[in-house]
Amino acid sequence: MFRVIAEIFFYPFMVRAIVCGILISLCAAVMGVSLVLKRYSMIGDGLSHVGFGALAVATAFNWAPMAVSIPVVIIAAFFLLRLNENTRIKGDAAIALISTGALAIGILVVSLTTGVNIDIYNYMFGSILAIDKENLWLSVILCVVVIVLFVLFYNRIFAVTFDENFAKATQMRSGIYNMLIALLTAVTIVLGMRLMGALLISALIIFPALSSMRVFKNYKKVTICAAILAVVCFVIGIFLSYIIATPVGATVVVINIIAFIIFYIVGKLKK
Repeated sequence: MFRVIAEIFFYPFMVRAIVCGILISLCAAVMGVSLVLKRYSMIGDGLSHVGFGALAVATAFNWAPMAVSIPVVIIAAFFLLRLNENTRIKGDAAIALISTGALAIGILVVSLTTGVNIDIYNYMFGSILAIDKENLWLSVILCVVVIVLFVLFYNRIFAVTFDENFAKATQMRSGIYNMLIALLTAVTIVLGMRLMGALLISALIIFPALSSMRVFKNYKKVTICAAILAVVCFVIGIFLSYIIATPVGATVVVINIIAFIIFYIVGKLKK
C-alpha cells in the first residue's frame, strides 16, 4: 500500500491532480450546501454545460480556454439567477433553457471547425493529464479566493440561503449575496471541468451536501461535514482510479454514491 502511495506521488501530474482536486472538492462542497438548500442543485449541471460550450468554442478558435470560459459561465450564472427571479421561466426550465442552448452551440461550432479532438473529449469527461502547471496555479489561486470569500460572507450567505424574505426585511442586500453564490459556483465549476468533466462536475456539488444532510441538521455542521467528506471521497477516488486504471471523475462519483448510501443508513439509524 505504501509503495503504491509513494509511486503515485512520484508522478508530477498526479500531484497536480491531487492538489487541484482537493481544493476544487472543498469549494464545490461548501457551495453545494447553499445550492441544495435553495433548490438550485441542478445549477451546477447547467453551468457545466455552458462551460463546455465556451471551452469548445475557445478550443475551436485557438483562444485561451480558461480566459474565455470563466467570464462566460459567470455571466450565464448571473443571467440564470435573474431569469429565475424575474420571469415566469423558473427553476429547472431556466437551467435547461441555458444549458442545452450553450451545449448545442459548442457542439455545432466544434463540428464546423476542428471536430471532436482530445481536448474536447477531456472537457467532456475530464482528465488528470489535462492539468498542467499553469492550470494548477490558476486553480489554487481561484480556489483560495472562493474559500476566503465564502468564509468572509458566511453569515450573509447563511441568511439568504435559509430565509431570503427575512434577509430582505432586515435591509440586507440579498441580491448581491445571491450573485456572490452564483459567482463562486461558476468559478468552481469551470475549474473542476478539467478534472471531472462537464458531465460529472455537478456531482461534487450535490453528493457531499446531500450526504451530510442525512446525518446533520445544523447548517454549519452540514457545511463542515460536506467539505471533509468531499475531500475524503476525492482522495479515495483518485487513488482507487490509479490502482484499478479507471477514469478519475467516474471513480470519484461512485465513491460519493457509496458515501451517500452509508450516510443515509446512519441517518436512519440515528432517528
